Amino acid sequence: MSIPLEQLTLTGHLVRLEPLSPAHHDGLVDAVQDGQMWDRWYTSIPRPEDMAGEIESRLERQARGEMLAFTALRPDGTVLGMTTYYDWDPAVPRLEIGYTWNRASAHGSGTNAESKLLLLTHAFETLGCECVGLRTQWANHQSRAAIERLGAKQDGVLRANRRFRNGALLDAVLFSILRSEWPAVRANLEHRLRNRIPG
Repeated sequence: MSIPLEQLTLTGHLVRLEPLSPAHHDGLVDAVQDGQMWDRWYTSIPRPEDMAGEIESRLERQARGEMLAFTALRPDGTVLGMTTYYDWDPAVPRLEIGYTWNRASAHGSGTNAESKLLLLTHAFETLGCECVGLRTQWANHQSRAAIERLGAKQDGVLRANRRFRNGALLDAVLFSILRSEWPAVRANLEHRLRNRIPG
């Protein structure tokens, strides 16, 4: 089903999520070079030379209604990375948040927690979602821990879910947050951000 969402900008204190644009290319290349983010065999983070293609691919999927793509930036305009809404199911309604990566130097700064707070708030309180899903690869322990710190519950593991670029079979770990859990999740994220607890 197409995501019936108009492009929007979500703004917090540490991060701004704005619609992905080809104009973000150079900033995204700089961000992905911070810590060589692509050099993790269990992720699909684009290499610098593949960034234009990644932007084009996400915008093509967005044009088909498959995702809503964002660039994450600091208030000063420094590009942090990318994230998306995808897999919209209006019958529930539900969606997933994913295809996310951030520059290495931003890890633990609170920007990821605030990005998720912005996306989850919009999903539950504006779009009326009953459930928001998140997924990562079994081998990506850093991502799994970050999702658990959000307060998401693990739903299960899809074994041999897809094949990575080096030929390895990857297991996808599925997490979700329900509308009934959202108040506690929101309170936890707000507390972390108030106290600048890394996340």
